[in-house]
Amino acid sequence: MPMNPLEHDQRYGELDQVMRAYLGQPADDTEQAPSLALTAYLRHTWNTRPWSLAIAESQVRDYARNPPGRLRLRLGEFYPVPDVGLPEPDIQAWLFLVADHIKRSIEEGAVPPPSQPATRWEWHARFPELAQLLGGWFSQDMPDEFDSHGAAVADYVTGTEAQLVARLTGEIHELLALDLDEADCASALAELGMEVDPPAPYAPSAWLADVAEQLVRAAPEYGPGHTR
Repeated sequence: MPMNPLEHDQRYGELDQVMRAYLGQPADDTEQAPSLALTAYLRHTWNTRPWSLAIAESQVRDYARNPPGRLRLRLGEFYPVPDVGLPEPDIQAWLFLVADHIKRSIEEGAVPPPSQPATRWEWHARFPELAQLLGGWFSQDMPDEFDSHGAAVADYVTGTEAQLVARLTGEIHELLALDLDEADCASALAELGMEVDPPAPYAPSAWLADVAEQLVRAAPEYGPGHTR
């Protein structure tokens, strides 16, 4: 019978995170170096959930040692590894290689240096609330739903918990701190789900800064005499 959510996460939860990091990226790990996808996973996980790396190594290696048969996959009793562009006979060896890289990173303390996100997965993992705003309020349908970009942001603020709005504000400042040029900033917005251009005459970074100011103006005041 299919796995329940608790069983899935206990057996394959972190394996699934590793596999998601490869979506849209080549599984071109070598014995000498991890792939761009795995490097992105390692960098983000070291900086946010370092204890999860040992779980990832164990789950990836266990899966490689005990690959499921077709019947158990069809019954939903095993996690199905997504298509990573490798021939099926090569998957097992590749999983062992991924596990070896994670193990080496843990044992040697080999943390990828800080940088801007390198893959779509890493952009979304690092800026989840900004991805929520851009993908949900700035799709190609945005001009039909809102009179302006500012109206879309105001609608987001109205329907979103204050703590998430505060998190979004921090994510915007973090992205701006990457000091991307305007072309890279526009690419980042697209990776995060934005399907329309910033309003004239704003460049992408200037528009983000303006959104952050709009969020701060909309934030409730706290302090003595203020309650939620």
